Amino acid sequence: MRENGNTRMNQLVSSIVSSYQEQPNPYNQLSCQLPNRDVIIEIMHLLRQLLFPGYFGKQNLTESTLEYHIGNLLIEINEKLNQQVTHALRHQHDNTASCDDMEISERTEEICSHFLSKIPEIREYLALDVQAAFDGDPAADDKALVIFAYPGLLAVSIYRLAHELYLLSVPLIPRIMTEFAHNETGIDIHAGAKIGKCFFIDHGTGVVIGETTIIGDNVKIYQGVTLGALSTRGGQSLRSQKRHPTIEDNVTVYSGASIFGGETIIGKGSVIGSNVFITQSVPPGTRVIIKNPDLIFKGQETQKDKMELTNELDLET
Repeated sequence: MRENGNTRMNQLVSSIVSSYQEQPNPYNQLSCQLPNRDVIIEIMHLLRQLLFPGYFGKQNLTESTLEYHIGNLLIEINEKLNQQVTHALRHQHDNTASCDDMEISERTEEICSHFLSKIPEIREYLALDVQAAFDGDPAADDKALVIFAYPGLLAVSIYRLAHELYLLSVPLIPRIMTEFAHNETGIDIHAGAKIGKCFFIDHGTGVVIGETTIIGDNVKIYQGVTLGALSTRGGQSLRSQKRHPTIEDNVTVYSGASIFGGETIIGKGSVIGSNVFITQSVPPGTRVIIKNPDLIFKGQETQKDKMELTNELDLET
């Protein structure tokens, strides 16, 4: 019995190996080491400690220990990020053109150095995002609650980090980061989107923001909002085109609204109501709403019923 079991197992191994040999890449990554998703998630957790010191990771930091702590964090992040960026670049070049290790090493150092230098600027943006969330949500008791618990801030924090790597043309890693945030929060922000200051996503579940979306300053959106493309049937041929809408400054987009198209512009100060479907531009200062449907209340007397009954009684009198 054991011999028959070993035979079946050997046959299964041979069958699976054969399938590897028959199927082309990207299914088989045997000779090239890819970025490690688990390590990238570790890097994101370390970066959050840099962005919000004292909230995540080591607490009770003092002025005397802060520099030491930040220095250690930077060394660890740089080491891990350098390794993952190297794997990503090597994978990219293996699939396109040859590139020697020296060139990849130099490019990796340049990317990591530039990315880490952007941390102070990212922190400035996130401080404004936290303030926007606090100001815009009466249920927010404290800014600390926004930082600890709000899924919108988590998704935007990871997006702002991933966006810098996207701008540096780092393959794979930016999308791994934003898709991790998507898994955690239900908020899908493409790393390529351009998002201004004081951005607040309230509740957040089901929000989709496409790659070529442009969002201005002081924009607030609610759960279930889609900023998408009209059609993706063109596939890769649409890669370099503006496919997603532009949302100008001081716009509010309420839950369930869908705004589509690369030429669609929502003008400054506009308010987009719940569940609307927009495929054309909206002038500044416009309020877009769906006409309220007629509501039927069964099993209880409504105000309309009372008015009609009163009118009938008046006529009879």
